[in-house]
Amino acid sequence: MALFGSKSILGIDLGTSGIKIVELSRIGGGRFDLKNYGVLDFIPKDKSVPKLDDQILISGLKDLLNKGKFLTKDTTASISSFLTFTTIIEMPYLSEKDLGKAIPFEARKYIPIPLQEVVLDWSIINVKQAGDHTNVEVFLAAVPKDQTERYKNIFISAGLNLKALELENIALSRALRGDNISPLAIVNLGGRSTSITVFDDQFERISRNYEVGGFEVAKALSETLGVSFEEAEKIKKTEGLKSGSSGFAIISPLIDLIILEAKKVVSNYEENKKVRINKIILAGGQANMPGLRNYFAEKMGKETLLGDPFKNVSYNKVLEPVLTTLKSSLSVAVGLAMRKI
Repeated sequence: MALFGSKSILGIDLGTSGIKIVELSRIGGGRFDLKNYGVLDFIPKDKSVPKLDDQILISGLKDLLNKGKFLTKDTTASISSFLTFTTIIEMPYLSEKDLGKAIPFEARKYIPIPLQEVVLDWSIINVKQAGDHTNVEVFLAAVPKDQTERYKNIFISAGLNLKALELENIALSRALRGDNISPLAIVNLGGRSTSITVFDDQFERISRNYEVGGFEVAKALSETLGVSFEEAEKIKKTEGLKSGSSGFAIISPLIDLIILEAKKVVSNYEENKKVRINKIILAGGQANMPGLRNYFAEKMGKETLLGDPFKNVSYNKVLEPVLTTLKSSLSVAVGLAMRKI
C-alpha cells in the first residue's frame, strides 16, 4: 500500500538509529539483483535517546549517497510503524466507489486524530459470506499529514526522487514472507522500539509497538556494568545472550518483556481467529544479537527464524560475510526496493 504516488530503485529505511539504503533491480521470476547498499549508524554520545533533527537526516543521506555512488535517485521510503495508525474493519460489501465514500465515516471511529489531518489509505483484504449477505474486511492505514510532508521534504532536500512512501510493516512482509500465506509473526527489533506484527494470508492482521529496543539494552548494560555506551554496544553485539556472558542477566529481563508482549499478541490472534501461528521471524538491527534466536524460540515455544531478506536476491558472494551480519537490519530497505512502482 503506497501512501502517495527503472531499472533500479533505492529502498531507504530512515530510522532513529541509522539510515539503511538498498539498491535493487528486478531480473524477473520474482528475483532481484543487488546493485548497492549503504548503512549509516547514529551512535548516541550519552545515555539518552538520540534526537535527530531533519538537517542531520538530510546531511546523513547526502553523505551516504555520495560515498555509495548509487546508480539511481528513484526512491521508495518507509514510514515508521510508531508514526502510523492501522486497523482492520469489517463492512457490508459495496462497490469500490461506495466503499470509498463510506470508509471515511467508519475510519473516524478508529483513527484518534481528525481525518483532515491524516493521509488515509485502505485496501480490501478479504471477502466473506455472512449469512445471506457479503462482508469485506478492509485494512485501514492513516499517517499524519505533517509526517508525510516532513518525509517528502527530507528526501527532496537530499536530492532524491521520492516515488512512494510505504508502511514499514508492509515492506518487512514483502522482504521476509515471500509467497508464504500461512499465519506467522514478525518481530522487528529496532533501535528505539520493537514492533510485533501478525500476518495471515499475506496481509497484516494485528500490530503492536513496544517501547523497548536496542538502545534500552545498551543503556542497561552501560549503567549496570559501569562502562561507556560504546563499550556497552560492543558487549551487546559480541556477547549478547550467550550463556555465561557478562550481560546475560542484564539483557534477558528486557528481552523477556518483548517476549511477553509477543506472546500476548500471538495468543490473542490465535484465540480470536481459531488458527495456529507456528513460526516467528526475527528482523531488525538487534535480531543478530548472539543467542537471541535460540532464547526467543525457547521462551515462545515456536519455531523462530532469523529473517533473510536476500533469499530472492542475487549478489556477489564476496559480500556473504558482510550481508550475513547486516541482512536483518536491511530487511525494511530490501522490501522497499522490491516494491513495484
